[in-house]
Amino acid sequence: MKKLWIILLSLSLVILGGCSLQPPQWAKPAKKDKLEDIKIGLSVSTLNNPFFVSLKDGVVKEAKKHGMATIIIDAQNDSAKQINDVEDLIQKGVDVLLINPTDSSAISTAVQSANAIGIPVITLDRSADKGEVVTLVASDNVKGGQMAGSLIVDQLGEGAKVAELEGVPGASATRERGKGFHLVADKKLKVVAKQTANFDRTQGLNVMENLLQGNPDIQAVFAHNDEMALGAMEAIASSGKDILVIGFDGNEDAIKSVQAGQLAATVAQQPELIGQLSVKAAGDALKGTKVEKVIPAPLKMVTK
Repeated sequence: MKKLWIILLSLSLVILGGCSLQPPQWAKPAKKDKLEDIKIGLSVSTLNNPFFVSLKDGVVKEAKKHGMATIIIDAQNDSAKQINDVEDLIQKGVDVLLINPTDSSAISTAVQSANAIGIPVITLDRSADKGEVVTLVASDNVKGGQMAGSLIVDQLGEGAKVAELEGVPGASATRERGKGFHLVADKKLKVVAKQTANFDRTQGLNVMENLLQGNPDIQAVFAHNDEMALGAMEAIASSGKDILVIGFDGNEDAIKSVQAGQLAATVAQQPELIGQLSVKAAGDALKGTKVEKVIPAPLKMVTK
């Protein structure tokens, strides 16, 4: 019943606001002069990935430092669950929503519902396709994809045969990392196979096993995240082949693998910093301070 009320209220506010995504003036959130008065709702795509655990930790630590309350919900990589999660957070009276979307398109309806009742939304690591977002706090995923492609060219030369393990199909990070990679690969490499493994280590293992059977001459792999890269490394080790693998995120397991001479490299993000920056942006937005539309977190290539 409460969820139905939220949906009806959201629709009515959109209509009253002239069918605009901007909420009417009276629906906008009250200005918060004290950070300790702020309640943050954080919706994470999945806590089954060390990257997003670090991102969540960054939010929690920064919020605690300023006396802010936080409510955290794990969407478990289920876009329908995430939409319901956001509705629940709205019912719990959060002042601001931090959303790490499972699917950048699907989350748009939840963002628009928050817009309609004046709750500011900040997206982390992945964007929302529609709706009004205060800011996106993320690494430059396109640049990271280019860095991976360029490293393969440097290591193996032009024309090397490469496989690509793609992330969740609807995620902006998947699109952007793939776009950056192909800016290099389409000109200087030969991409012989690409397939989604949904940012998951087990799927990365299974997909890589299948790709190796159909493409025994693969020389390198670019995986859109470290979990898939580590799964691919297991499949490659079992095959006895020597294949260069590059991941993306810079999680602890991946860095250990690089140091051990297994994974060739990882394009390292700073997930904890992304979490910290998003909390600062939330505070600024609720205090009425101007916030940039995109807040970047630096990338670095980690190699042995």
